Amino acid sequence: MRALLAKQFAAAGLRQDTYGEQSIDDIVHRVDELISISIIHAGNEVEVVCRVEIGRETGTEVEVICRVGTAHRLTQVRRRGAVGREKTVVPLSDPGCGRPQTGGPAEFATRFRLRHFPRAATLKPRTALMPMPSDVSSQVDAAAPGGRGNDRNPRSGLGPFFLAEASELLAGQLDEDLVAALATQLVVPRVADWCGVWLSGARGRMRLSRVWHREERFMEALRQLLEHNPPSVALRTTSLSLPGWAGAAGDRSMAFAFPLLAGGSCQGVLVVGTDDQSQDNSVMRQVENMVRLVAQAVATARRYAQQTTISKALQRRQLPAVLPPVPGIDVAVAYEPHEEAQTVGGDFYDLFRKEDSRWCFLLGDVQGKDPEAMSVTGLARHMVRLLAREGHGVESVLERLNIALTDDSAEAATAGVEHASGRFLTLLYGELEPDVTTGGARCRLASAGHPLPLRLFANGVVKPAAQPQILLGVDRDAQFIADSFTLLPGETLLCVTDGVTERRRGTQLFDDGDGLSATLRACAGMSAMAVANQVRQAVHEFSTEPVGDDLAVMVLKALPKEGSVTVPGVRMVRG
Repeated sequence: MRALLAKQFAAAGLRQDTYGEQSIDDIVHRVDELISISIIHAGNEVEVVCRVEIGRETGTEVEVICRVGTAHRLTQVRRRGAVGREKTVVPLSDPGCGRPQTGGPAEFATRFRLRHFPRAATLKPRTALMPMPSDVSSQVDAAAPGGRGNDRNPRSGLGPFFLAEASELLAGQLDEDLVAALATQLVVPRVADWCGVWLSGARGRMRLSRVWHREERFMEALRQLLEHNPPSVALRTTSLSLPGWAGAAGDRSMAFAFPLLAGGSCQGVLVVGTDDQSQDNSVMRQVENMVRLVAQAVATARRYAQQTTISKALQRRQLPAVLPPVPGIDVAVAYEPHEEAQTVGGDFYDLFRKEDSRWCFLLGDVQGKDPEAMSVTGLARHMVRLLAREGHGVESVLERLNIALTDDSAEAATAGVEHASGRFLTLLYGELEPDVTTGGARCRLASAGHPLPLRLFANGVVKPAAQPQILLGVDRDAQFIADSFTLLPGETLLCVTDGVTERRRGTQLFDDGDGLSATLRACAGMSAMAVANQVRQAVHEFSTEPVGDDLAVMVLKALPKEGSVTVPGVRMVRG
């Protein structure tokens, strides 16, 4: 591979040394991994095709293709020959391995983009060969009755599938400790008798993540020993001897340390221990290649964990942490985001107090479920709070929010922002003014494209509590009208999102034939929390299929006069 690269660089008029030995080593190691993966699908030969390209904008790129097939098919491919590509054929150690190919040769390709790299700045991680402490050596010796090396398979070669297995096991792992656990089990007992993985933490500190011993009874003792002998700071950039690892004279046990370098930083250190002096360079090179996979997997898992933490922090800001108690009103919320990994979906709600004796409540749904939709959720919720506390009424709040959404979409479209087709928002927004003298509350609300709220009277009658109006973000000049009524003691106001009303069972919707009204009618006399749970349960039981949208239910029930003496608690249930 190095010879092919040198020839291709020379043909392109490039000096290979201007890219640094580390870059060339990266290509060689990646091709080694590619060939190992290709072997899984192998016939008799693997053909490696190499090409170097120079682009004005992309710079220097190296493309490597591994073709797998029988010798006959590869001969046909070589006769057709791709112009400008240098080829070589790598015979497999086991011509009979792999699955038979019924079609043309399979191809596995990878592409590298190189940049000029000063030779003086090149830092190549080296593997440290260190004597093991005598106490570790004694434990390892004791693990094999009758002497060492009699019950182990030879380690002179790991076989062509080692890297392929490692790549398959580590691919897609999003937990760094699980990556460390898999790494230890990959090398024990095939390469070493024991293995420990440290992972770098805050302020550069190392923590021992996983320990594995070929004899389980020695794992705890090994863990305690390794915890008292952490890797040195120097080992995190290049391999050096660990402090306190000097064995007794004549001790044949050795430890190999591999820094986990990825993304320009040290992700941790992997250390393996063995007294097998017959380890050859080919085994260590394959272990080094595996360590590169481990380092990259750890880095990927950490990026995922960081993004998940940020995402959850942002999601938590889309909903109120707690809802305040409202005098004379029993309040309950049931909320279930559709996505399992999310704490917040496209539906949102809020309940807050204005400067006077009024309380504001809202329940909304943003078009879409992507991060852009989440940003609109946060904008809408906080803007409603700001406008309400500045004294704007129900109609004014909706009209100003509508203008903000339409203007934002227009500005994004003018600037040529991708996917700037506009975000529509349905919103139910209202104000409550509790009457501490007679009980109940005066209510003013408006529904902007949202499922209409339902009012359950004390006599069991259910009626819509608002009129339908245009949703937000469509017409900049839209005007809104608020409906006013008094929520008398014992009456209930039910607000839901379309995840409830549009729950499907074949072609039938949950709210077809006033299904939601019937469900609410059966909740006469129940508390707000009981009503919320009853509606949610009815939605789930409506169909055997999984729920396909976010569910949000808000219930406001006016309490009798004596109920306002003790302030009721606000209850929330989040699925």
